Amino acid sequence: MFENFPHPILLAHRGDLAHAPENTLPSFTQAIQKGADGVELDAKLTSDGHVIVIHDSTVDRTTNGKGKVASFSLDEIRKLDAGAWFDGKFAGTKVPLLEEVFETVGRDKLINIELTNYSTPRDGLAKKVCELVRKHNNQKQIIFSSFFASNLKIAEQTLPEAPRGLLATPGVLGLWARSFGFMFGNYQALHPHISSTSREQMQRAHRLQRRIHVWTANTPEEIHRLKDWGVDGIFSDDPAAALRALGRGG
Repeated sequence: MFENFPHPILLAHRGDLAHAPENTLPSFTQAIQKGADGVELDAKLTSDGHVIVIHDSTVDRTTNGKGKVASFSLDEIRKLDAGAWFDGKFAGTKVPLLEEVFETVGRDKLINIELTNYSTPRDGLAKKVCELVRKHNNQKQIIFSSFFASNLKIAEQTLPEAPRGLLATPGVLGLWARSFGFMFGNYQALHPHISSTSREQMQRAHRLQRRIHVWTANTPEEIHRLKDWGVDGIFSDDPAAALRALGRGG
């Protein structure tokens, strides 16, 4: 799948996060219009089992509501405004269903789905997402990622043809994931934070014939450095600026 895209790939982190409310259809639309190779999003389940796209475990920061995402039904969460907090021109924007993002992005771009049931680890999210991907038959454009190895194991068992990236937290807490966890797990990519990334780490991953996709790079200096080190993928909050830094922007 990756051979059909430039190297390194540029994935818009929660969409065009710098210019639109994160994880919403306008944000993903703008990212694609600006030339991103794909988008990154955060998947969660509603209380009645629908896969929606929102980052936090609560709706407080990115909507006009309050409470845990897992306590809302789909109908309840769709009544919230997920755009006005960012800018009045986005007022009325809804928390999207994952299937709506599939339709918005289309089939010729990559979609990195982070399985983010970190506060509800036994809710069945990974299996439900895999079922949706299979229903849409778009596994050739999907990358799964998660900090939970258990989520990626379920994805491997349910949808083995879709590549998986192990997310690693910065600093000492992510050391195991960046080393032994990644080396001995069946992953196609490591997704480390930019603050815990090095040229040597990339060389080590490449010796294992695996990829490195780094989050989150926003300055030209960061992007130039990662490209020089041989990074395979970059997550950025500002896809247009990142593409310019890669020499691919208008």
